[in-house]
Amino acid sequence: MLDDRARLLLKTLVERYIADGHPVGSRALTQAPGLDFSPATIRNVMADLEGLGLIASPYTSAGRIPTAKGYRLFVDTMLTVDPDQVVSAEIAPEQPQKVITSAAGVLSELSQFVGVVQAPRKSSAFRHIEFLRLSEKRILLILVSPEGDVQNRVIFTESDYSQSQLIETANYLNAHYAGLAMEQVRQLLRKEVDSLRDEIAALMLAAVNVEEDGEAAPHELVIAGERNLLAVSDFSNDMTNLRRAFDLFEQKTQILHLLENSNRAEGVQIYIGGESQLLSVEELSVVSTPYQVNGKVVGTLGVIGPKRMPYEKMIQIVGITSKLVSNALSHPK
Repeated sequence: MLDDRARLLLKTLVERYIADGHPVGSRALTQAPGLDFSPATIRNVMADLEGLGLIASPYTSAGRIPTAKGYRLFVDTMLTVDPDQVVSAEIAPEQPQKVITSAAGVLSELSQFVGVVQAPRKSSAFRHIEFLRLSEKRILLILVSPEGDVQNRVIFTESDYSQSQLIETANYLNAHYAGLAMEQVRQLLRKEVDSLRDEIAALMLAAVNVEEDGEAAPHELVIAGERNLLAVSDFSNDMTNLRRAFDLFEQKTQILHLLENSNRAEGVQIYIGGESQLLSVEELSVVSTPYQVNGKVVGTLGVIGPKRMPYEKMIQIVGITSKLVSNALSHPK
């Protein structure tokens, strides 16, 4: 537990370091507004904070910088978000994929860091289905989801089908099963298969079975603004961390796992690099929050940047972007 004096000094040190990126020495803190302590007191408190692992001294400087533990304490207990701060952005109602792409761009532009959006899982239901003959025993399956997304699948069949047979099959599926999830359609077709013509039944089963793999597909991750990190001194001066960050963006798996974890939490979540097994790059932090469609959480979005980021501003940015995305997806064109 820290007393009020230590908390105020740590808060001031973190804010000063976030603002200018230089290790903060005791001399700078004696001149900081609101710190009416003697130089000896400040040095003693800083020594206590260092002993607690909340600040550290880089070998290049006599000043101190916050550790991941220090950032965590600052974020959890000292961070204040100004409710009057205005974040101006707009995301127009569009098809879901366009909304997600726009959101990643908005996050990146407003933060000047990296914007990430975990897209909703592709719907396993269909609003409309079509077949197109590509060649002998090779058919293109076209599915339109209830949200308007278009998915294409290639089916390889045991028999050859004419275009008229493909139209007949599509009409039957659209008339009887539109709006249902593919698993429901599979179960219903298995019961009805004996009453359908053999060749039509076989094509229907092939169509719904090809979707089986797609239902378990992971969320898609949209990333924007990776190059913004090149302008951040924490990375431009450390090529090792920069390469690790770009590897993280390219592979996407760790980011997806982290956003999946945020999906199960309420409100804004903050992950600080060195403290989380979900994030392997120590100098990165993530500020994330879920978004909804018609009141149901369907994905998570966030900002990835240096540990030395203005957290209160990032909280505002992800919060307003979440609301914009939720509104755009709940009220599409």
